[in-house]
Amino acid sequence: MIISPAFAQGASAGGDAGLMSFLPIILMFVLLYFLMIRPQMKRAKEQKAMVEALQKGDEVVTAGGIVGRITKLSDQYVTVEVAPNTEVVMQRSAVQVPLPKGTLKSLQ
Repeated sequence: MIISPAFAQGASAGGDAGLMSFLPIILMFVLLYFLMIRPQMKRAKEQKAMVEALQKGDEVVTAGGIVGRITKLSDQYVTVEVAPNTEVVMQRSAVQVPLPKGTLKSLQ
């Protein structure tokens, strides 16, 4: 008779302890979301908007470090003039950074 009330009390307290043991894991996922996942999604969104806003005549830096001026655009590809009469065709997503107008003249 003495043992059965002791088991009954342990079972009711175990439910609250189980939730409290998951609290640190839940907090780690929330922290991971705000410190890593959310900023990465924001950067990807900004990169996509920049690639969609490219226009003919923009001066850009590609993922490979090539600096040039856009001469042709299509849905998936962009043609970049890297030197007089020298053009390179690459994917639009390869464009990393748009440069201010007139940057190429100061480099040559």
